Amino acid sequence: MNLSVVIPVYNGQDTIIELVERLGNVLPGISDSYETVLVCDGSPDHSWQVIEQLAARYPWVRGIELMRNYGQHNALLCGVRAARYEIIVTLDDDLQHPPEEIPVLLARLEEGFDVVFGVPKKLPHSWWRNLTSVITKNLVGYVMGYQSIRDISSYRVFRTHIRKAFENYRGPDLLLDVLLTWGTSRFGTVPVEESPRMVGKSNYNMLKLIKMALTLLTGYTTVPLRFASILGFLFTIFGIFDLIYILVTYFVLGSLPGFSFLASTIIIFSGVQLFALGIIGEYLARVFDRSYGRPTYQVLKTTDQE
Repeated sequence: MNLSVVIPVYNGQDTIIELVERLGNVLPGISDSYETVLVCDGSPDHSWQVIEQLAARYPWVRGIELMRNYGQHNALLCGVRAARYEIIVTLDDDLQHPPEEIPVLLARLEEGFDVVFGVPKKLPHSWWRNLTSVITKNLVGYVMGYQSIRDISSYRVFRTHIRKAFENYRGPDLLLDVLLTWGTSRFGTVPVEESPRMVGKSNYNMLKLIKMALTLLTGYTTVPLRFASILGFLFTIFGIFDLIYILVTYFVLGSLPGFSFLASTIIIFSGVQLFALGIIGEYLARVFDRSYGRPTYQVLKTTDQE
């Protein structure tokens, strides 16, 4: 078995040395040939200098520096496309994904799966972060079309040939887990240990998680548009009954309802229209982003060239 380990790096100067050393202890015992691809995603610290040092020290370490920060999944896609071996392992650079758990993922993969997610036995974050994460993962599972997959994780292992399904993908926003569904339907999960963060803090905050949820909903599914259509239909029915009520009131009482009733009705319908227009606007924004040619990522340099 030959392995490519892909790691997006952002503010990882204090962790990637230990991470690579631990990989160096694990990989020789589980693979014939192996490599580690460190993708520096426009990190503002000295991560790239550390990566260059690691690549010079270990022949199985490769480094890729991107021109700026494109996002975790964009950096992952860059590393996935650069991988040389038949199995790809992805993990974070913050030491929360122990390299010692890689054999557990590989054993699960050998049971007939193409993609296996290593899910933590215990969620390590605060309650609000865990709740938001669970909601986002459920959205990912829905968009992927596999309601049984609820525990999506950035600690994953998959067969490299799957990348053929999205080798022509172009666009500024992406989610690797959704792209993987373009090449396979055999997904599995396995519980693994997850270490607490020892250095720094998570790069994902509430706003980024909300943005990811919007990307999921408007970038890979038409569910919001359908919801807007259904909502419009329901309020059309409501409007018909409202008209009937006004006509009956007029003919029975000889007068129309007061200003308050009329104003509240206008506000409700205006709100629904603006909500539907907002959903359509999100889709138009996605089309605009993909139409004017902004790259998924752009490589500045690699250690292979040095």
